[in-house]
Amino acid sequence: MTTKITIIIENPTDPKSFEEAYHHLPRLAREIPKLQRLEEAKVWPKEDGTPTPAHRTMDLYFETYDDASAAVEAPAAAGFFHQLVTIGTPFTGLFSEVEQH
Repeated sequence: MTTKITIIIENPTDPKSFEEAYHHLPRLAREIPKLQRLEEAKVWPKEDGTPTPAHRTMDLYFETYDDASAAVEAPAAAGFFHQLVTIGTPFTGLFSEVEQH
């Protein structure tokens, strides 16, 4: 069963600086072993101007849960997560089983 790791990145205090630091993340993510697909998204602003629940999301797809689990322990993942933490914007990571209907 396909597994994805979803990273939900909260709203940064300085969006411009965040975006400048963020642009390295997709390249680093592509170096993670057994990554099948990478999908990233920027959350649309709300029409009423209130804060969005998050700023960005990133989905990393793997063939199996075991592949995803092993991948986050790989040196390439360490570089990715180090950069993500260094940016300084809080994030949440979720492992999910992809259900296809």
